[in-house]
Amino acid sequence: MRAAVMQGLHRPLTIETLPDPTPAEGELVVQVGRCGICGSDLHMTEDAAYGQGAGSVLGHEFAGEVVALGRGVEGLALGDRVAVSPLVSCGHCPACRAGNVSWCDTFGLQGGGYAEYALTRPNQCVRLPGSASLADGAIIEPLAVALHGVAMSGLAIGDKVLVLGAGPIGLAVAFWARRRGAGRVVVQDLAEWQRDRALAMGAHDFVVDAQDPVGAAGRALGGKADVVFECVGVPGLIEQAVQQVRARGSIVLLGLCTRPDTFNSFAMLSKEVRLITSAFFTAQEFVAALDALDRGAVEPRLLVTETIALAATPNVFESLRRRTHQCKVLIDPQG
Repeated sequence: MRAAVMQGLHRPLTIETLPDPTPAEGELVVQVGRCGICGSDLHMTEDAAYGQGAGSVLGHEFAGEVVALGRGVEGLALGDRVAVSPLVSCGHCPACRAGNVSWCDTFGLQGGGYAEYALTRPNQCVRLPGSASLADGAIIEPLAVALHGVAMSGLAIGDKVLVLGAGPIGLAVAFWARRRGAGRVVVQDLAEWQRDRALAMGAHDFVVDAQDPVGAAGRALGGKADVVFECVGVPGLIEQAVQQVRARGSIVLLGLCTRPDTFNSFAMLSKEVRLITSAFFTAQEFVAALDALDRGAVEPRLLVTETIALAATPNVFESLRRRTHQCKVLIDPQG
């Protein structure tokens, strides 16, 4: 099979031919139909903290068709179209049965979507309804990540919401916040590129003001935010969020940041701000993200700005290291 393979930190991906995967007991093979390029994939090729190196095949946002079943696999059949959750777990412990798969003792993360075929397990697969395309299946993972953050926030109907960062996660947070009854949703970014997309996905306003980000957000919201979602992951934004949230409000960290950060804990303490961290999602949230698409939500599909062939992946991947008009790029490994 063809795959886009990591060559090491700070080196471009290359297209290589690898052996086709063969499922062991309890495994299955998916012919990948679509796979999203995630910002964390870019980080994995830049930062040793993610534990990826030469020979890795990235790609954790993918969907496709079941083409091979290992012994003992039940509940799926050849030809089933599935979205694959990248959260690897045993599937039968109390945490897994409750849907909290990231708390399983055997928890891990799966990649492999930047290839024509990928190995996975049946408990990570959710069948796609007839209404959902393979592209829909590939955006379920970021939608579930955003939904988990909104669920963790304690968002109340009528709340003022500020989203820092207009990447796919930030825009998906705006979608879920509006869908769950937020009274006003403002997205704040350093560039105007995603303004129209943010407004179409549910934001009431879009703010770009490098000189006075705190004041600009306050004017757009009509006061301090009840909840601030930090969806970028760069040092300094927690400090900014503390200034932008109301007393006894909440800050939810969704952006991945491996660098040390500092903030004024006295300012946070004096306002009794809740600082919440959000990672991954539950099995129920993964299904709920798909259900929103199945029930007719069109906004999340606006995240997708381009679909590329596997051969184009190395060049496009490198281009995404720079801020552009792109939002979510999908790979079609069969194209």
